[in-house]
Amino acid sequence: MNKRHLCCALAVVAMLATSLLAGQSGGDRLIVYGDLVYFYPPGHPRNCILNSQFKRGEPLGFRMTAINPATGKRDRATELVVHLVYGGKTLDLPMRDRQNAQQPERDFWVTKWIVPDDAPTGVLRYSVTAKDPQGRTGEFKPFEVLASQITIVQ
Repeated sequence: MNKRHLCCALAVVAMLATSLLAGQSGGDRLIVYGDLVYFYPPGHPRNCILNSQFKRGEPLGFRMTAINPATGKRDRATELVVHLVYGGKTLDLPMRDRQNAQQPERDFWVTKWIVPDDAPTGVLRYSVTAKDPQGRTGEFKPFEVLASQITIVQ
């Protein structure tokens, strides 16, 4: 494992631990966490590889989950939305449940955003909100560390 992959893996573990600890203080908040990956078609060698740097035209995939802290489980009817700040406005990207009968292990939500050809280079901010059918909510925001943010590169 190279240094960048180790750093990404440690960041995901830290986000999960932070979310779990935060969720323990109030059982009415959903625990929301996930990652960013390339969303190329199945079979492509770079599909589903963790990444935070993307070039114009590349498919950025958001994979997230929302857990009820009281049960430790997710409710597939929960609604998740990515809020991506781009071009001076916030794009709301609804997520879809990825789990199905053929792939029951994929117990998370996904959405894909193709980086536009006119995207300026630099950092893009994002967050993810979740709301379950019982009215519980939760939010994910990446660390305020530039390496943890989505970065558009040349």
